[in-house]
Amino acid sequence: MNILVTGGAGYIGSHAVRQLIATGHTVVVLDNLSYGHRAAVPEEVPFYQVDLKETERIEEILRTHQVEAVMHFAALISVSESVQQPLLYYRNNTAGAVSLLEAMERTGVKRFVFSSTAATYGEPEETPIVETTKQQPINPYGRSKWFVEQILQDITAADPDFGFVAFRYFNVAGAAEDASIGEDHHPETHLIPLVLFAAMGKRENITVFGTDYPTPDGTCIRDYVHVDDLVAAHVLGIEKLASGDARFYNLGIGRGYSVKEILDAANIVTDKKIPAVFGVRREGDPARLFANSDKVQSELNWKPLHTDIEEIIASAWHWHMRRPDGYEKTQT
Repeated sequence: MNILVTGGAGYIGSHAVRQLIATGHTVVVLDNLSYGHRAAVPEEVPFYQVDLKETERIEEILRTHQVEAVMHFAALISVSESVQQPLLYYRNNTAGAVSLLEAMERTGVKRFVFSSTAATYGEPEETPIVETTKQQPINPYGRSKWFVEQILQDITAADPDFGFVAFRYFNVAGAAEDASIGEDHHPETHLIPLVLFAAMGKRENITVFGTDYPTPDGTCIRDYVHVDDLVAAHVLGIEKLASGDARFYNLGIGRGYSVKEILDAANIVTDKKIPAVFGVRREGDPARLFANSDKVQSELNWKPLHTDIEEIIASAWHWHMRRPDGYEKTQT
């Protein structure tokens, strides 16, 4: 299948490109490189530095490469930034998706895989979270993705030949087994790489926000899914996608790890005592967030292979040790 991957130079998109190629698909990558890295994309893969708002350019790419399906990862992901600059998120994440979908409509591309988020659930009253849990996002980032989910359902209702699958991510972590690609965000906001930066001496310490939550050790609990497991679900989803499909799936391992458990595991993996300081709770941080992924396991025959948190952290550690400056420099 000829597949366009938007955001294919980013963290998750680059892993998806590798798996799609490995499973025999032909891939084209689109990325504006605002956060992605050209070095994350194999040289032999056609690459276009194009922004989502460039509808005509995207239309031309779809026609040139006879694209049959689109896997859409390109998005801004910072919750705090979305609160400060909501229009930026609605322009990029929501309007950008509309521009992409318009180009698909003009070229007759009817298959769409969407990178959504568990942030569409907001602060759910119960965990584990199932796909039918009420969606009530509490920040512009979550709403920008939730709006796209609504748009996709409207398109499917209007066009019976259109089909989509939307994956709602929990916390994505880890790196490729050979440490050839991994997580390199500027600035970095995710817990595991920040913990590893503290282990590497790239930051003074790691702050634990809140130790008085109603959890066994008092710190927040989150569901961490390995990036390779996550994109494996996308490959299964795009291969099984049919006309009229409107599928929604949670992607998580179905259990949570606390912030203290992440720190303890990282201490073991790195063989270092990682400096930590303890702060007050951040507003809006729920005590527990983890997925029920029974639906995706049943319908797509997906099963996460990396469920041990030390294994997940070790893959990230190998990446960061090999490339301590990210894609800017490789350690031999």
